Formats: sequence, structure tokens, C-alpha cells
Amino acid sequence: MLLAPTPQGLYCAAGDFHVDPWRPVPRAVITHAHGDHFAHGCGAYLTGAAGAPLLRHRLGGDATVEALPYDEPRDLRGVRLSLHPAGHILGSAQVRLEHRGEVWVASGDYKTVPDRTVAPFEPVRCDTFITESTFGLPVYRWPEPAVEEAALADWWRANAEAGVTSVVFAYALGKAQRVLAALDDAVGPLLVHGAVGPLNDLYRAQGVALPPTPHATREAVRAARGRALVVAPPAAAGSPWLRGLGDTATAVASGWMRIRGTRRRRGVERGFVLSDHADWDGLHLAIRATGAGHILVTHGYTAAMVRWLSEQGLDAHALETRFRGDDGDDAAPEGT
Repeated sequence: MLLAPTPQGLYCAAGDFHVDPWRPVPRAVITHAHGDHFAHGCGAYLTGAAGAPLLRHRLGGDATVEALPYDEPRDLRGVRLSLHPAGHILGSAQVRLEHRGEVWVASGDYKTVPDRTVAPFEPVRCDTFITESTFGLPVYRWPEPAVEEAALADWWRANAEAGVTSVVFAYALGKAQRVLAALDDAVGPLLVHGAVGPLNDLYRAQGVALPPTPHATREAVRAARGRALVVAPPAAAGSPWLRGLGDTATAVASGWMRIRGTRRRRGVERGFVLSDHADWDGLHLAIRATGAGHILVTHGYTAAMVRWLSEQGLDAHALETRFRGDDGDDAAPEGT
């Protein structure tokens, strides 16, 4: 096996490196900068060029982070490694490994529907494909993003007309920028929680067009007189910061909103089905496009996906990871 599970995460013995390790290791290849895909304290990190500033920001300190452009090969002890667009967040990458005529691809998190803030997903031919399965059930089929984005804008407009501040909970890295890129400030100001602002700046530095997004202070929100839309991370729900904003209407942007009961559990008024992961159809589209005969399934509804793939004649097996992300609550992977 080119990649095998170890207590530290997936390990490539031939190249002597880990992919998205769970614990500190000497050398780590990182698919993207969400917290469930890297460990602090590694000796050195290699990641996609566009995502390197995000990883440095999240690691802090003196972490050694090397940026590798998409499609540029790197030899690691005889293993030919290259990174390819995953379409998940800025800089997210699939990891292609080639050794002694065998090709493996570890997908990391991915989505097959393009958006304004990321390089689109690129299928990579391989013998073995390690795929995520965060939304690996047939119920998870996404509506057209433009339809959900329009619904979000209409909801904001209606709230503004009623003098109520709109608050959208979206992961600070990736989802927040995708939501902001889909909106403009014609209705009112777009404001952001303090956790979102620095990440917006890093996106802008990589050439991603985002509208102006001042900090959502109590004073800024009140000055907008209910016309503002505030983007905040899910952890801000129910916080003193949120209560200080006055009269608000709340919503969540997430693939989990495909199930109505999840919205009720989150205690929000609206849910918009905007996910940075592939849905059921997108997962199968991506798997077929690889041409791989051996599929390893991780992150999410692995059993259902393995069963379906096996019924299609593929050699499919589950690959255990530290994060399952199949219950739609705080245990879900970042960026859903």
C-alpha cells in the first residue's frame, strides 16, 4: 500500500511522509487548512500554494510550510508527488502519488460544483482513490447554488425591510468567503465576526474578489439600523457577542441544512444548502472519473458508500479516520 493507516494518520513509507496527520510527524503533506486535516507541531509541512498562507495563519509561530503549485511534481525518496485542485476551499488539493508504476490519489475534502473562490475540482486518473464521504447518502443532493444564493439574498432583503439584522452562521474558513462572494452590499453593509476578517484578507491577497467586510461591532450593526448582514462562525451562536447585536434573524449555510430537523436542532430560522463538499451524485461522479478500481472511503457515511460501490463491482473498503462527521452537529468536519 502506498498509503497505510497508522496511529499518526495516513503514512507513505516509501516516501517517508504522512498525509493530513492526526498527530505531530516529521513531514506532513496537507490537503487544506481545515483543523481536521492537520496537526500542530509537525517538523515540516507541504501544501498547495494558494492554501499555504491559510495554513501558516492557522499554525502560527515558526511552522515550516512549503508551498507547492498545482500539477508541479515533487520527488520524495522516489515517490512522485503532485497536488491537484479539490474545489473545497482556497488552495485545497488532492494528493497524487506515483511509485513503481502504481498511482494513488488521496482526495482530502472536495466538491465537484465550482464557486467563485476556488480552483475547480480536477479529476485525476489513478489505480486507488481515497475519497471522503461526508455526505455519502442519497438524501444529500444539492440544489443549484445560484438558487440557494438568491434565496439567501431575498431573506436578507426581507429582514432589512423589517429592520432586523441578518446573521448567517458559516465556517470562518471557506464557507464564509463563499457566502460573501455571492452577495453585494446593495441591501446594506456586509459585516463579519472577528474570526472571519483576517481570513478574508488572506483570500483577497490570493486574488479572490470579496466585497468590503468591516468588523461586526455592536456600534457598526446598530448604525446599519437592521440593514446589515453579518457572517459569523457557528460557534458564535448563542454567544454574548450575538446577543449584543440586538434584534436579529439567524440562518446557517451548510449541507446539513438539507435535512430540516438539523435546522431545528441548530435553533435558527433558516437554512441554506450551500456545502463545500460533494453531494451523493458528486461523489460518484468524481469516483467514476478517476477510473480507479480500488476505492477507500473515509470521513462520514462510509458504510453506505462502500456498500453502494461494491454493488457497482468496485473493490471498495472503509478507511478509519479520527473524524466521522456523520451526525451534523459539532462533531462534523469543518467546512461542511
